[in-house]
Amino acid sequence: MHITELDPTLSQTLSDAEKSGLKLVIANKNYSSWSMRPWVLMTAFNIPFQEIGVLLERDDTAVQIAQYSASGRVPILLAGETGVWDSLAICEYLAEQFPDQRMWPEDVAARATARSICAEMHSGFRGLRTAMWMNIRARFPGKGRTAEAQADIGRISEIWEDCLAAAGPHDFLFGDFTIADAYFAPVATRFRTYEVTLGPLLDAYVDRLLAYPPVAQWIDAALLESARIEKYDVYPD
Repeated sequence: MHITELDPTLSQTLSDAEKSGLKLVIANKNYSSWSMRPWVLMTAFNIPFQEIGVLLERDDTAVQIAQYSASGRVPILLAGETGVWDSLAICEYLAEQFPDQRMWPEDVAARATARSICAEMHSGFRGLRTAMWMNIRARFPGKGRTAEAQADIGRISEIWEDCLAAAGPHDFLFGDFTIADAYFAPVATRFRTYEVTLGPLLDAYVDRLLAYPPVAQWIDAALLESARIEKYDVYPD
């Protein structure tokens, strides 16, 4: 079991994490986009939690996950006797449990848009997922440019452009950091891995998102991981 360090004093962090009763079960930081989203969200909003890591593609992976998740998948948030699986459900649960944190935009119309683009990210973009999988450590310049992936890149660019234009001179898609930014953080890592060319506005957003401390903390941990999955580390010719 790993303890997420949200405070410079580890003992205080441990105490807060234990008091919160929240445990987040995640997979490899280098490869798991689904795990990244709630982890970054909870870290960004300073919600203490205990982190439980399960390595993918091991002989005992299914057994390890089954200890926590009946769905056989991670991430899963354990809140006492309550288990919340699926990254979007976890984010919604956290937004309800911590309403003062304002994880969604305050404006009704902006909140509807934020929920819509998260749902679109959650259920769509299969071309991008298939051809340009997440691997923070790797660099695959120019790879994965299938027609489907290119179409997904175009649609994501359109979403970002629209949101940033509406937000005005702010750092993130809806001004302050929200669930929407946490949801697109793994995409930003993919765009760097595959060296996707974007316009100046979107490049600047990717830079800000990757430099945002909770995202950067996840990336740093991913770079330090020793576990490797060969099929995701070598891009086939």
